Amino acid sequence: MEFLIDYGSFLLKTITFIVIFSIPLMLFFSSRSKETSPSGTLKITNLSDKLDGMSSVIKSLTLSKADKKKLMKEKKKSLKAKKNKSIPKPVYVLNFNGDIEASRVENLKEEITAIIKSETKCQELVLRLESPGGTVIGYGLCAAQLQRLRDAGIKVTACVDKVAASGGYMMACVCNKIVSSPFAIIGSIGVVAAIPNFHKILKKNNVDYELHTAGEYKRTITMFGETTAAGRKKFKEHLEDIHVLFKDHIQKFRPSLNMKKVATGETWEGIKALEVGLVDEISTSDDYLLNLSKKHEIFEISYITKQNLQDRFSGFISSTISKLFVSFESYFDKNKYR
Repeated sequence: MEFLIDYGSFLLKTITFIVIFSIPLMLFFSSRSKETSPSGTLKITNLSDKLDGMSSVIKSLTLSKADKKKLMKEKKKSLKAKKNKSIPKPVYVLNFNGDIEASRVENLKEEITAIIKSETKCQELVLRLESPGGTVIGYGLCAAQLQRLRDAGIKVTACVDKVAASGGYMMACVCNKIVSSPFAIIGSIGVVAAIPNFHKILKKNNVDYELHTAGEYKRTITMFGETTAAGRKKFKEHLEDIHVLFKDHIQKFRPSLNMKKVATGETWEGIKALEVGLVDEISTSDDYLLNLSKKHEIFEISYITKQNLQDRFSGFISSTISKLFVSFESYFDKNKYR
């Protein structure tokens, strides 16, 4: 137990040092940077051309010079015939790699806004989604952004190759269809909150911590204050309320799901997720897009933001502190059975 207290003390000192060290640097960078929001550009990549180019390179490896010339002629002929044909509706691809704060939500918003504003009819929008989940606020907003696409009459398919858990699944379930690779992690329909409490360490070192609030439940559990039975009870009630909202959200888009079975916080591998109704199809995103490319042009759309020095530094500090807490939680998780 003494070791755990020392470890907590070390973590607290480390975080304090980072915060104290970062404040003057942030102020310095702030004074040197312009007070403008980060700008960005929309990048469009033709994935169909990319796929055709790569397949042609592979195909040409086993061809003679005469056959290569023949292949080039056929390709030019095909491109000419393509110009005279009616162009089928394209397929758009968006990528979302989620972190704890769902920080890519701003990029997602810009991408979706551009698509809706263009009023271009597309066959389908494929969202390549990878996320282990995170904050309710961040992923709730991500899900709301995807809802905009459905409201605009655009068919949305979520492709999950590795993981769509908790907040990740909150996003995925908004889509018309969910495609999962065989061993992707799906589900985790639950709510978790982990708050380290250093009250005993402060007490041991004769450090007072004062927190003044107006409102009985303005603060229930904090990092440095003593946790009361009433505060703990209220905190758990709040978690249950969020869980109910989460379940209602999923039931709205996937009404056939047995919520008692799937909303336990468990995860399922893709094949098992198909059996319980969490996903609709087993396939990798690569195969899914490859099949679509036989009839449709595939365009990847991404909004690239340009961050100034201050934003980069702030992001680094935020990421470092976040990783420290994750490391702290991971340590206890790995040693809980000892």
